[in-house]
Amino acid sequence: MKTYRVVFTPEAEEQLAELYRYIAENASAEIAFRYTDAVVGFCEGLEALPHRGTPRDDIRPGLRTTTYKRRTTVAYAVDTEQVSIIGVFHGGRDFESILREDLELGGMESEFDL
Repeated sequence: MKTYRVVFTPEAEEQLAELYRYIAENASAEIAFRYTDAVVGFCEGLEALPHRGTPRDDIRPGLRTTTYKRRTTVAYAVDTEQVSIIGVFHGGRDFESILREDLELGGMESEFDL
């Protein structure tokens, strides 16, 4: 079975850091670490089955989304060798608007060939 390399955009890394800080402030650093580490592990699991998410070409070409524990949405793109984690959105964040705005502003589109 083919495996893909999983990479996180700087934006996704910052979103994970924000999520960690939020959980640490509202619960504990230990809980924050466990949750964000589990999200990263979940994302890394896309190396084996990257097409399992839902295609979201309505937001931007080539985008797929999946959820972790029904509370965290992972937005990503798949090419021939790599899965690019574009965003990690927790809770009720409007990831659709955020991703559309990034595309309109010329965000990550060219960098990840979406």
